[in-house]
Formats: sequence, structure tokens, C-alpha cells
Amino acid sequence: MEIVRNADGTLVVPVQPERRHDSDDSAESGPAGAEVEGAQASEAPTTRLLHPGEGGYDEALAEWDSQQNPDREPAVSTASGREDAMTLVHAVASSPDHAVKSAVEAIDDPEASGEALRHVLAGGVHSVEDFAAEVAEAEGGDPLPAHEATKIIGEVLTELD
Repeated sequence: MEIVRNADGTLVVPVQPERRHDSDDSAESGPAGAEVEGAQASEAPTTRLLHPGEGGYDEALAEWDSQQNPDREPAVSTASGREDAMTLVHAVASSPDHAVKSAVEAIDDPEASGEALRHVLAGGVHSVEDFAAEVAEAEGGDPLPAHEATKIIGEVLTELD
């Protein structure tokens, strides 16, 4: 199952079922115990909804992005791409109508910006926090919380794809 990105930025990710071990003191054994165990396994959720800022969200978003184009080379960030990416994230964050499309259209090299943003995501939550601090330093204002920066990065990557 692939990761699904919803319009609100949440991600539906597959969940591995828990492995169950038979215990020696289990009252149920044999075929009846197997039936109960099978019923419990089928009741376990197979997906999980992750919101921006939740543990594992950044990694899941990076995985979702790689699923969109599995033949894409690993992300490489250039200085100009990173500068454009910072401008882009700041523009979306400070826009009253959260205008992703117009912000993407306003940058010089959308592909380099996308690569820079993918590189940020690949670094995980600390990379996103550092990037948000760089955006604030370069563009002014307070750093975005990591979950907001991650959500904007996901929206931008969706627009670029």
C-alpha cells in the first residue's frame, strides 16, 4: 500500500501488524486459539493518519514524495535552489490566502527549489527546524514551527509535481 496525502496535508500511511507470540501460560491453544488470534489480527488497523508535526510525519512525507516519481534521483540541494526554496516557503507562509501556486510561479527555478525542499525533508525533523530558522533569518520574522514548515513543503511539492 502506498502513502496517501490528503488535501489538508495529513498522510494515510500503512501500519505493519503487530507480531504476536504464543505465551506458555495462554489458556487458549490449538485451533480455537488460532481462530481468536486471527480475529484479533484482522481487527488491528492497517493504516494510520499522520498530521503535520506528529512523529514520523516528515519521514512519511519524504517517502510519499519519492512514491510520486520513483525514478527520480536522490535530492541534491544547490545554493540557488535553497535560496529560492526559502523565499517560496516564506511567501506561502506569509500569504493571507496561502497562495502556493502563485508563489511557485514567481520563483526562477522551481525544479531546483523542489530538490532543495526534498533534501530538507530527507534530513528529518531537525533539518526542517533548521530550515525554518534559516527562512526566518533570511526573510525576516519568527521561525515557523516545524509542522507548519513541513506542511508548506508538502503543498509546494504537490504543486511542483
